[in-house]
Amino acid sequence: QVQLVESGGGLVQPGGSLRLSCAASGRIFSFYDMGWYRQAPGKVRELVAIITNSGTTNYADSVKGRFTIARDNAENTVYLQMNSLKPEDTAVYYCHAQYTGYWGQGTQVTVSS
Repeated sequence: QVQLVESGGGLVQPGGSLRLSCAASGRIFSFYDMGWYRQAPGKVRELVAIITNSGTTNYADSVKGRFTIARDNAENTVYLQMNSLKPEDTAVYYCHAQYTGYWGQGTQVTVSS
């Protein structure tokens, strides 16, 4: 059993930054590939970024160069640093342990002036 808890969302102006955190329970966190997803109102959930258990990263084209995913296995935490935020980044952001049914509850990110 793995529990994922996101934090760090909020309201930010266009061009601003936020850092999301996802804290995982369980001692085997380091074995999982981890992903950040987002879902905007009326849209399907989409992949934002992935980091493998060996640290390889991959990003959606829409966030490349602006977002950075990282993990700290000692702290059982995965991060999403979001810079140069745009209104179209507004969504609920979810943490997910890839290839499992484990999802966090989501954290709201709103980019607006």
